[in-house]
Amino acid sequence: MGGTHRSNDEIGLHIPSLLEMRTLPCQVDGLEADAFTLDVLACLELTARRLGVELLLLNASRELRELVCFAGLSGVLRVEVEREPEQREEPLGVEEEGELDDPAA
Repeated sequence: MGGTHRSNDEIGLHIPSLLEMRTLPCQVDGLEADAFTLDVLACLELTARRLGVELLLLNASRELRELVCFAGLSGVLRVEVEREPEQREEPLGVEEEGELDDPAA
């Protein structure tokens, strides 16, 4: 078996869309908040940085965010900050001028 060993960097160079990306969004909402997950995410971040891409962790649980901070990796692993849902605002300056059946004047 004469297979060729390739590093993650070499494999990444063969993915054209990855080379064009600047930020790689990564859904992490189903991951456990444990040391194994933290290790995998740190390795993924390292590989992404070597390729010139920034990893963005999306939908991280509160526990995973706390673990990232506790491990001192908040400056390394970029976690999307949860935003409060915006309340729907009433449109301003909208007035009814007539019925839909009225011909335009």
